[in-house]
Amino acid sequence: MAIVITDECINCGACEPECPNTAIYEGADDWRYADGTDLEGDVVLPNGKAANAEEAQEPVSDEIYYIVPDKCTECKGFHEEPQCAAVCPVDCCVPDDEHVESEEELLAKQRFMHES
Repeated sequence: MAIVITDECINCGACEPECPNTAIYEGADDWRYADGTDLEGDVVLPNGKAANAEEAQEPVSDEIYYIVPDKCTECKGFHEEPQCAAVCPVDCCVPDDEHVESEEELLAKQRFMHES
């Protein structure tokens, strides 16, 4: 499953540079599938959703740092544990029950984003 940042976030920004998928953004910032990945142009994501990798997407949150579920792999393929959770000083990076994925699905998403 993806990781989510709860509303206990203090906006310290410690998590953002730790994400190998560039899935973490500051509140109110637009995001792109292409950010920090090998994705370019029109793509079909592993979940079947079609998108343009360079097109700006609406922020998930306007107030606190947020994680894009379509880009989060829980650091599978990079690290043993989610790096955002490892560095968060207030433990607000937690598993997202609304975006449950198997390890195989997370690894497939990681390969898709970084080996295109």
